[in-house]
Amino acid sequence: MSAEQVSGLCEQLVKAVTVIMDPASTQRYRLEALKFCEEFKEKCPICVPCGLKLAEKTQTAIVRHFGLQILEHVVKFRWNNMPRLEKVYLKNNVMGLISNGTQSILEEESHIKDVLSRIVVEMIKREWPQHWPDMLKELDTLSKQGETQTELVMFILLRLAEDVVTFQTLPTQRRRDIQQTLTQNMEKIFSFLLTALQQNVNKYRRMVGAPQEQEALTTPQKTDLAQEPKAQANCRVGIAALNTLAGYIDWVALSHITADNCKLLEMLCLLLNEPELQIGAAECLLIAVSRKGKLEDRKPLMVLFGDVAMHYILSAAQTADGEGLVEKHYVFLKRLCQVLCALGSQLCALLGSDSDVETPANVGKYLDSFLAFTTHPSQFLRSSTQITWGALFRHEVLSRDPLLLAMIPKYLRASMTNLVKVGFPSKADSPSCEYSRFDFDSDEDFNAFFNSFRAQQGEVMRMACRLDPRTGFQMAGEWLKYQLTAPVDTGPMNSKTGEGLCSIFSPSFVQWDAMTFFSESVISQMFRTLDKDEIPVNDGIDLLQLVLNFETKDPLILSCVLTNVSALFPFVTYRPEYLPQVLSKLFASVTFEVVEESKAPRTRAVKNVRRHACSSIIKMCRDYPQLVLPNFEMLYNHVKQLLSNELLLTQMEKCALMEALVLISNQFKDYERQKAFLEELMAPVAGLWLSAEMQRVLSDPEAFISYVGADNKIADPVLEDPSGLNRSRISFCVYTILGVVKRARWPAAMEEAKAGGFLVGFMPSGTPIYRNPCTEQVLKLFDNLLALIRTHNNLYMPEMVAKLGETFAKALDMLEVEKNAILGLPQPLLELYDSPVYKTVLERMQGFFCTLYDNCFHILGNAGPSMQQDFYTVEGLAAQLLSSAFINLNNIPDYRLRPMLRVFVKPLVLSCPPEYYETLVCPMLGPLFTYLHMRLSQKWQVINQRSMLCEDDAADDNPESQEMLEEQLVRLLTREVMDLITVCCVSKKGAEHNSTVAVDGDGE
Repeated sequence: MSAEQVSGLCEQLVKAVTVIMDPASTQRYRLEALKFCEEFKEKCPICVPCGLKLAEKTQTAIVRHFGLQILEHVVKFRWNNMPRLEKVYLKNNVMGLISNGTQSILEEESHIKDVLSRIVVEMIKREWPQHWPDMLKELDTLSKQGETQTELVMFILLRLAEDVVTFQTLPTQRRRDIQQTLTQNMEKIFSFLLTALQQNVNKYRRMVGAPQEQEALTTPQKTDLAQEPKAQANCRVGIAALNTLAGYIDWVALSHITADNCKLLEMLCLLLNEPELQIGAAECLLIAVSRKGKLEDRKPLMVLFGDVAMHYILSAAQTADGEGLVEKHYVFLKRLCQVLCALGSQLCALLGSDSDVETPANVGKYLDSFLAFTTHPSQFLRSSTQITWGALFRHEVLSRDPLLLAMIPKYLRASMTNLVKVGFPSKADSPSCEYSRFDFDSDEDFNAFFNSFRAQQGEVMRMACRLDPRTGFQMAGEWLKYQLTAPVDTGPMNSKTGEGLCSIFSPSFVQWDAMTFFSESVISQMFRTLDKDEIPVNDGIDLLQLVLNFETKDPLILSCVLTNVSALFPFVTYRPEYLPQVLSKLFASVTFEVVEESKAPRTRAVKNVRRHACSSIIKMCRDYPQLVLPNFEMLYNHVKQLLSNELLLTQMEKCALMEALVLISNQFKDYERQKAFLEELMAPVAGLWLSAEMQRVLSDPEAFISYVGADNKIADPVLEDPSGLNRSRISFCVYTILGVVKRARWPAAMEEAKAGGFLVGFMPSGTPIYRNPCTEQVLKLFDNLLALIRTHNNLYMPEMVAKLGETFAKALDMLEVEKNAILGLPQPLLELYDSPVYKTVLERMQGFFCTLYDNCFHILGNAGPSMQQDFYTVEGLAAQLLSSAFINLNNIPDYRLRPMLRVFVKPLVLSCPPEYYETLVCPMLGPLFTYLHMRLSQKWQVINQRSMLCEDDAADDNPESQEMLEEQLVRLLTREVMDLITVCCVSKKGAEHNSTVAVDGDGE
């Protein structure tokens, strides 16, 4: 084909490319030009000469890039059909472009270099080694021409490794051939990469260093300027060599990395102090040090604990950190921190194994440098070190090393600082904030990260305290004493609740919060580690006394105080005379108010304190029942006094205190005595629940709506709530039934159960059958409970929803908090504590319906493990459940169906003995699974259709977030159903364990 034809076609192509890239071109012209170019690539027989002509360096960069793209297309899609001579012609011309067809290294566009290296790699993938045995020699020869060619050779080698090893974009056989040949030639390749790196780095350093050495001779500045492009060219090759090495280091044999007395590692350590090359060097070092493999092969990596390597690593860290927060230096510090973490992992793997590696002499220097990262202002760097600290403290050899043991107080001291939640990106109250702006997009992101970081620190602190429990306890004591005497600093952002109260960002609260977490972690570990007679009882009791005497009206600080009381409570087992003081402190907090007789809705912080106090009492009665038993009468009288005032406590708080009493009553170990006590305790509930009015209300949906006030229209939706008391009575009954069912138990030891009258016989399998002292009381209330569940399900019928008042039209909808949780939307941080739990009476009504529904099913879920055969043999139980819990399911929304399956059906299946499958489980599960299959099939059909249809949403009745919510709920419900199916189909080895978890795991 003549040169004129090639030129003519090239002119047309240049015009077409210009139209495509010109922002002023119309869409029509651009599409026509694009079509012309694509058809040319696909069909034109003279692609190679045209591509080569367009790729000449006299053309513009855009045209050259298009020319090279044509050549790449030819190699990718036409190579197998090309005559041998044409292949050789194309290959030689491409190599010629590398040799003298590009601009200099500093001038050439990166996309030109990229596409040129891609063409060569595509040819290598098709020709090497069989038809191009001298490829590596040719690349070596090219590299000797200068920096431009050397950089391109680096790009080719890197791209080849990525395609063959990392991304594996070749057919299997070709990949094996090339990888095998690469491996055979690896010594040459590594030698080439190292030589190129060393030569270019040496030249670069000489040129950069020359002016500094001659400053005393006042060398004219022009010398420096003349050498700068040359120095930059060498630097660019050095960066390319490091990037290429990074592509090989993670898969080549370790012997190549450690060859020549670890020359590569030494060079990389040296480059850590070269600002332009340090990130690339750290990346290579990280990949090398993170290598797995045989321990024997990894031994040479210990050279990095030598004097020279340690010196370079430490000085690089100090230099990078000493220059303030510069993004480039910060990225380097992160890499360096990862290198030290990986070094620690190698040390842990090699020490104490069968290998003959000894603890390095420089391990102290290593630990000091590692601690420097743990105390760095960046919260991200601090968190990066935690896993390695954990591995060091856990290690069988290192954990006995005096140097590591001496590091424990320093690590704990650092943790005391690191546990303080500061560094929010939106703030400027800590040096950490500046770093957080690089690492986190929002305060919510930082908050999620910090919570996980703190939990991780807790684990590592406990490991450290296992090795040195007394130091941790001593530090906790000092910090606790300091906080108890420090003046309260609320900071500039006061809580909205009242003057002088902390918000979650207040300096005082963040310190209290951190100290509390620290104390909890180290004290609990001390009790696990030290023998009974080694526990510092006097010191612990002194601290407890200080905490009990401390008074505060700040709900956030009081919550921390209560956690400290719980943490120090094990000391009371040595001095039971302090128990009344502890109970007194907790009971005072159960009725805590910021303002006495407060009429305003309680904030979440206040509610948390009260709930916290209740949980602490429950926990104490659960974990130390024998200790509390002698004080039972005092406890019972105190609870009765609180319960006598109907408005003093919320229903949940009342029931929490009753649960505590039930837990202690389990220690009576006397069936008749406990039964009489439970009868007395539940008498008010039974009276209310079985009254004629309540039976009417619980059985009739319309009467129920009216009784709870959901048919009202309320003028002041914040304060006015005429039916609040009615709702609280229903809640109180349901909470109490749940608490008793969940907590009342027979003695764990069979002999004690038998002596106390709890044992009634044995199953054919030999399993003992027990009776629960709460059974009689609970079964008396059971019919009305099922009536309430039936009524609640019927509330979702359209005719019942229509009866809801204007204010409460959405009373059966999800709470916003639930929606946000399902969509994964974070709640504003301050709102969590400063806002009332329910802002309006509508929210309160929604909360009532939601909690009531959940608790009813919790009762049914706990009834089996609690009452056992007395529950399973209730006459017609399956029919009763089918006619209450499972009616009107069509109208029950997904967000209500989920908890029913999770907290009722699943525990029932898990705890039900096989002899009741036919009478109870099968009659229920048959219809339920049939229904769920139909329901979910329809829902998924809608979702799939929705995703297939791409219609414009003209009407915005169903906004995107609502669709997302519905879709996410279907996913969650499907997961719940799958979980239930698994439980039904998989052998129940852990049935008893599961029922125990259901009883005790109430997340106090």
